[in-house]
Amino acid sequence: MARKRERSDIILDMLNAIQHNGGMIKPTRLMYKANLSHQQMKLYLEELMQKRLVYKVREDNHEYIIITDLGCKFAEKLRQMKEFEKTFGL
Repeated sequence: MARKRERSDIILDMLNAIQHNGGMIKPTRLMYKANLSHQQMKLYLEELMQKRLVYKVREDNHEYIIITDLGCKFAEKLRQMKEFEKTFGL
């Protein structure tokens, strides 16, 4: 049986989705790429914005989520932690 995603997995999925989309993504696309409900995405997005890992901009009548340099560094550290866990079977 598949395990439930941890909070850190969800955050990493969100940051990865933004990075793989050139550093900016529309909220709906982020929701689908990170496999979240609208309510989940709103909650996680608010937290990521408070921690200055991402921010929102409005451009050409569309809203975009943009990852910050801090967000990129945080995502890299999370990936390293996940790899470390996998290496030791944790």
